[in-house]
Amino acid sequence: MSENRGVPPDVEAKLHQLEQLVVEAKAVPLSASIMLNRAEIDGLVADLRDALPDELTQARWVIQERDEILERAQADADRILEDARAERDRLVSEQEVARQAQAEADRLVAESREQARQMRLEAEDYVDAKLANFEVVLQKTLGAVERGRSKLRGGLDSDRLTDDLVETEEPFDADPDTEPS
Repeated sequence: MSENRGVPPDVEAKLHQLEQLVVEAKAVPLSASIMLNRAEIDGLVADLRDALPDELTQARWVIQERDEILERAQADADRILEDARAERDRLVSEQEVARQAQAEADRLVAESREQARQMRLEAEDYVDAKLANFEVVLQKTLGAVERGRSKLRGGLDSDRLTDDLVETEEPFDADPDTEPS
């Protein structure tokens, strides 16, 4: 069974059930193939499909959360800029005071831009980490499904080969005096 690295419990459980079905399946005589109940496999695949949209919803939520964080950061930056401009306008009355106010306003603007940039970078890093985790989960799930499908295809191909060999081979009789049992 695959290790549980960010895979939701319901998807992990369904993958485990699928693996158990394959492990516990009866062997087809004289071949490397196994027999599986189509209804059970179809049911598990349907359950997996039902579980995946939840992951997609989580990814959309993460993106929405990132957008909200960016909007709050922009609103904070705008508010800080407005505060800096208001402070600058209030201090313009005298030349020296105006110069000091301009310097302070410029500092506040630079500081607010840096804060907004930092918040945006942190939000993007957070969202990127969540999306990377989600990507790993999806890749593992798709890999497991592909391996399962490949095993099923491999079983069907080997069944066909076994049937072809049985049809083309003539029975071998080592002792012509004995009757087959």
